[in-house]
Amino acid sequence: MSTINTQTVDPTLLNTMNGNKGAKNSVQEAQDRFMTLLVTQMKNQDPLNPLDNAQVTSQLAQLSTVTGIDKLNETMNSMSASFQSSQNLQSASMIGHGVVIPGSSVELKDGKSILGFDLPSSADKIQVLIKDASGTVVKTLTPSAMTGGFNSMTWDGKTDAGTNAANGNYTFEVSATAADQKLKVTPYAFGLVSSVAFGSQGTTLSILNMGDVAMADVKQVF
Repeated sequence: MSTINTQTVDPTLLNTMNGNKGAKNSVQEAQDRFMTLLVTQMKNQDPLNPLDNAQVTSQLAQLSTVTGIDKLNETMNSMSASFQSSQNLQSASMIGHGVVIPGSSVELKDGKSILGFDLPSSADKIQVLIKDASGTVVKTLTPSAMTGGFNSMTWDGKTDAGTNAANGNYTFEVSATAADQKLKVTPYAFGLVSSVAFGSQGTTLSILNMGDVAMADVKQVF
């Protein structure tokens, strides 16, 4: 039987063949460095002035803390990746669904449209101006008092002149007051999700005739 003399074999080749045997992660490397320093420190300590037990215990506690933080980071990264995958799957199922997003656009189709807005508190006077592409007011709506929070309303496509407005995209402005005090109103638009994109900045929804919006900006799904 022949014998292989490992002394004549390239050490680099042997390390490559051993593969993961010599591989260490950052936690193991930190522990090895610490233990090497600690052993060296103990070997070279002054016999008349040995290391204080409290000091050694403190150093061990620091190593344990660093190791724990490193493992916690690994766990959090794993959870973040899992959450991102779950969010991607969830957002993909939104294709074809309607959503409520920040915006002041409203689509009229066959005499049907819907718009929304958020009130910081109850309002006793509200006015909604619907404008065409040129900025001309085609309809003024004056709904009754509304409570604070998200509110929605419809427009049947009738203009102030009594005619039927053409199908298409319009914009709207909302003003509201409570006891003659002007309120800050946030407009919301209703749109249909046509596609979903995943990127480094998060999940983005493409809304038909409105453009792209971040998943986090969606207020309601229906």
